[in-house]
This record gives sequence, structure tokens and C-alpha cells, in this order.
Amino acid sequence: MATVISVLFLLLTINVSGQSKLEQQLEQLAKTYPITIKKMAVDSFFTEKYLIEFKQPLDHNHPHGKTFTQRIFLSSKGLDKSVVFVTEGYWANYAANPKYVNELCPILDANQVVLEHRFFPPSAPDSLDWRYLTVQQAAADDHAVAEMLKHIFHGKWLSTGISKGGQTCMIYRYFYPDDVTASVPYVAPLNFSITDRRINRFLDQDGTKKCRQAIYNFQKELISHRNKYLPYFKKEAKAKGYTYNRLGWEKAFDIMVFEYRFAFWQWGTAQCDSIPQTFDNPEKVVQYWDKVADFSWVSDQGIEQFEPFFYEAMKQMGMYGYNIAPFRQWTVFKHNPDFNFTLPKGTRPGFDPSVMDSVDCFIRHKAHNMMFLVGGADPWGSTSVNLTYQNNLIKLVKPHGSHRTRINNLPPAMKQQAIDTLKKWMGETK
Repeated sequence: MATVISVLFLLLTINVSGQSKLEQQLEQLAKTYPITIKKMAVDSFFTEKYLIEFKQPLDHNHPHGKTFTQRIFLSSKGLDKSVVFVTEGYWANYAANPKYVNELCPILDANQVVLEHRFFPPSAPDSLDWRYLTVQQAAADDHAVAEMLKHIFHGKWLSTGISKGGQTCMIYRYFYPDDVTASVPYVAPLNFSITDRRINRFLDQDGTKKCRQAIYNFQKELISHRNKYLPYFKKEAKAKGYTYNRLGWEKAFDIMVFEYRFAFWQWGTAQCDSIPQTFDNPEKVVQYWDKVADFSWVSDQGIEQFEPFFYEAMKQMGMYGYNIAPFRQWTVFKHNPDFNFTLPKGTRPGFDPSVMDSVDCFIRHKAHNMMFLVGGADPWGSTSVNLTYQNNLIKLVKPHGSHRTRINNLPPAMKQQAIDTLKKWMGETK
């Protein structure tokens, strides 16, 4: 009998010793929280990686009602280290890559938690009840994840996100200001309407006068010679499987003409000297246009893919619009278009600016330890937060930077300032 007990004890010891301390603690969490855990492959920076599927309330105000499963990608550097918490605004598929490391993790030698945003599949309910896609509910998702994982990771937490994820980061900090020690929203707009006019005013001054004129000339060429380019627009779109049943071909054509200017400056991948100056090959002109503006943007397929984004923008987070005045004699639009046509069928929430107003007031007057990265040429920078400089906040604007602005591509002195500040906030330096 003693021999049998000894063998059983040995087997148990081998099983436990085959698990890391983190894995053991995650399994303990699973006894209290509605989560499942799956070990994932990891590259050299982190030591372990797990996919956690967390059953969240669809409505945090009624936690015992309907639920949905939300994905969390947890990458560990050490239980005693800080945590970089990525409050994603979209999908988090990229975080499944064993090599994915947020740039803040090496700076802070930190763990990484990436939370997929609600309503972006597969982190979505089976039936999309759009009433529950609000910034309040999404912030409550973030809070629930942080509250759960703080049972394991007791170091300081930093929240971050890019673009819409940056908006999510700011909103989360507003609703739960004490959840994290610091926040780094990247290229994050703070819009106050569904057609925030600051963006078009900014675009009227973006870049050099010569480049702005070349952009306008290109747009004018397309829209004033619609019959010349529309067949090639259709050909290019159909080749990629795009349809425009919500808008029709004519309106889709015009919106993509208007979008060209915004996209040109947003991504910074096109150069001013690459803008076509001759137009004897309309097919190549249209292919260039698609490369810059991306014809999927207002296609039925693109709208369906980004439907949760559009819904949140039209409901609470705001958006930009287009100024048709320079093209009024050619466009099929009678008024400046907005993006209400992207809303899910049967929904018309109406825009409520109250949360964005409150977030703005909070950041300017009450927040602390927040760093905002902005691209100097990025149209979204025109609606970035304006700081009062009365509290411990920093806004770093990269000269001529695009929506791809990150700490690692800042000018050297600005980059060092960002790193030194973050390390000070997170307690790594005095």
C-alpha cells in the first residue's frame, strides 16, 4: 500500500513540476472566473504565452444575463514585472503570432496582455444586439480583465492602444482611472461629432502648397472625367470582389475620390512626387488611386468587416466627413456626406458626444501619467487631445509623422524623452 501511495505522489509531483508557476496560477483562476486556457507558442522575448477565453457579460449592468466569449492573449516575462495592457479597438489576431511584442514591453521589460475588442469576431456574441456596443461596456470589459489578472500580476500596469485602440485606452482610463499607473494612447483621435470639421481644416493646410495642389488636381481629374475612369474603377473593384450595393457605383466613386486626400496623409506611404501628372493610361491611374485610398473602404465587404467600428463612431466616438465644395459642380452628392450609411441595418443610434466631452475634460484637468503620440501630418492628429499642461501629461508630435507614428520611429531626442518618462512613471528610475 505504501508503495502505491509513493508512486501516486511521484506522478502528482511530476505533473505539477511540468507546469510553470504562471500556468498553475491560471488554472487556479479558472476555478473562480469563467475562463479557458490554452498554451501557445512563444518566441524569444517572452517565456510563456496563453490564449485565455473569458466569458464576459454582454451587459455589465446585468452581469447574470447573456454573455459572450472575449479573447485575451497573455505573454509572460515574469510574474514580478510590470504589465503592458493593450486595450485593442479591433481584432487581436496579430497577437496570436509567437513573435508579436508590443514596443513598450522591451522598454519596460514587461509582460503583455492584449484584449480583443467586443463585437469583433470571434470576441462577439452569437446575436449582435447593437445596444450593448458602447464605450462604457467596452471599458467595463477592460476593467474586468485587469481585475482578474491582477490576482497573478501584482506589478504596475500600463494601458495602451493604437488609433481606435488609443481611443479605447483613453476611455478606459476615464472610467477606471486607478486601474493602471500610466497610459500611452498612440495616434488617437478625440472626436466631438460624426463629421469633426477640424480634420478638413487641417487637411487644407497639411504638407506643402505644391503637394496639396497636386492632390487636388488628381482628385479633380478623376471626378471631372468620371466617364473616363468609372469603368476602370468598376473593373478594379470587381477584380477584388468588391460590391457597393449600399451606395451605388457613382456615390462610391465620389467618396473614394474624397477619401484619397485623407488616406494620402494618414498613412504617409505615398509621396508627393508620385502623384500622377499625366493621365493617358486611365487603368494605371485607377490602380494607383486604389493603392493609396483602398477601394475596400466603403465597399459592402469593407463595411461589413468594420461594422462595429462604424457603429461606435456614429454612436459615441465620432468620425470625419468630406468637404464637397471644391467638387460641387461634378459630384453626385448634394450635401457633405457622412458615414451613417455604414450603420448596421435597422440601427440609427444618433451621435452622443457626452462621453467624448467627459474624456476630454478628464484628460485636460484630472488625468496623470499619460503620454500621447501624434503624427504631425496625420489628419487624426487634428483631433488629438489638447493638453493644459497643468498635470503630468506629455504630447509628443512627430514632425511630418503619419498614423504609423511609434516611439521607436520618433526623432532620437524625442524617443529618449519618451523612454525616460515611461521608466520614471513605472518606477524603473528615480
